[in-house]
Amino acid sequence: MFRLKYFEVYRTSAVILIALAIAFLIISLVSSQPVETIRIFLFEPLSTVSRMGNVVEMAIPLMFTGLSVSLLFKTNMFNLGAEGIFYISGIVAAILAIHLSMNGILHPIIAIAAGSITGALISAIPGYLKAKWNANELVTSLMFNSILFGIGLYLLNYHLRDAKAFSNVSYKFAQTAQLDKIIPGTRLHTGLIIVLVLIVAAHFFMYRTRWGYELRMTGANREFAGYSGMKTAKVIVVVHLIAGFIAGMGGSVEVLGMYNRFQWTALPGYGLDGALVAMLAKNNPLSVIGAALFLAYIRIGADLMARLSDVPSEMISIIQAVIILLISAEQFLKFWKNRMLLKEAKLHE
Repeated sequence: MFRLKYFEVYRTSAVILIALAIAFLIISLVSSQPVETIRIFLFEPLSTVSRMGNVVEMAIPLMFTGLSVSLLFKTNMFNLGAEGIFYISGIVAAILAIHLSMNGILHPIIAIAAGSITGALISAIPGYLKAKWNANELVTSLMFNSILFGIGLYLLNYHLRDAKAFSNVSYKFAQTAQLDKIIPGTRLHTGLIIVLVLIVAAHFFMYRTRWGYELRMTGANREFAGYSGMKTAKVIVVVHLIAGFIAGMGGSVEVLGMYNRFQWTALPGYGLDGALVAMLAKNNPLSVIGAALFLAYIRIGADLMARLSDVPSEMISIIQAVIILLISAEQFLKFWKNRMLLKEAKLHE
């Protein structure tokens, strides 16, 4: 029973090991010093406090978007709108960080709250379209990504851009709006504490509340949940509101924690990465922490490998592609699961 209960953990671990093995094989073929290159990839991210800080810094936005997407996936909503929400919420937070004058405690709270509410309201639109008219949430969310990017870029170019700067960036944020750093020698900020608290709260919500139960039941079988008396349309709208709120908070926290100006002239990519994190975490909020740290770790490792060896950082794309292919393949290791089910059945005969 123990082995069957943790089958998905074994399956995900096997996927990661296979992806790394393929990467190491390719490194061995293309690198003149394969052992040293693999050592750099695996261990250099842990070599200094600064590099370890880089891993956690990169993991923070991945945790936000991974958590947001995992809630949607758990409800069987294939929504990828976190990408556009992450961007536009950063713009909203930047506007308040530039133009609002407040003390150092309230200023970031107000800016993050505004970005979070913006994300929730935007996310509710594809949620309502899905609940009311069964509109495909993947299509509507991807369309919104392009729309939100266009609006955000317009605001940056025509209302926030600092003409004295040598690049397309906004005016500087007020010092009071920026998040405090928590570990000397790194850029780790209080956003780490925020996202960890949010993950614990999301886990409690999903597995310890009636709303969380309805969310999971709607994802498992919407028709059955409706027959059981659950208002599935309301559940769909509510989960979109929550997911949008989390993604919006992530964009606001990332902008105020890592930058002193808004400088994204393209979608940052964290929303789509959140889908990979959610897949690795099997839509479990607590597992999002490990999945985000793993993805951040191999990316920092790939970057250091590109700088310190003769293998380009694009190697990480191969690892991610293999992970996505194997995790999304329902038949991968299914024979093993069937064998465990048979053994379990024989034990109870």
